[in-house]
Amino acid sequence: MEQAIDLLRQVDLFRGLNAVQLARLAAIAQRETFDADQVVFTQNTPADKLYIVAHGQLEVRVHDENGQGHTAVYLGTGQVVGEMALVDAGTRSATVVAVEAPTEAYSIPNATLLALCESDTAIGYVLMRNLAQDMSFKLRHRSLDPSEAD
Repeated sequence: MEQAIDLLRQVDLFRGLNAVQLARLAAIAQRETFDADQVVFTQNTPADKLYIVAHGQLEVRVHDENGQGHTAVYLGTGQVVGEMALVDAGTRSATVVAVEAPTEAYSIPNATLLALCESDTAIGYVLMRNLAQDMSFKLRHRSLDPSEAD
């Protein structure tokens, strides 16, 4: 569990949580291992977990309505994918694939994390504040080039 706590301490989403709160998060995290090219989750499927990369690399691929895909971003140690489902409980906006073997990540089921946030509102507050800050940053820094608009 110490490895999980050390990793969570590095994650921006969990910035501001104390050692006890990080331990509570680590207790609900499940370590998963993926082979190279193994799909972690698929675009347009229910978003039920978030993942924190512990080792290796994940590729985030976005497919358009014609099925054409492109790489949106690569994620490495300490980075999170799937966290937006904590806000809207929707479907996955991308497909995520392991780049190398082994790629290890901790998964946390959304329902379990939200229950923890409700039982410990200080954790919930910090997570939602950090999520809002991240979304604000992404909105401010997205391309404003009109030629890239849909």
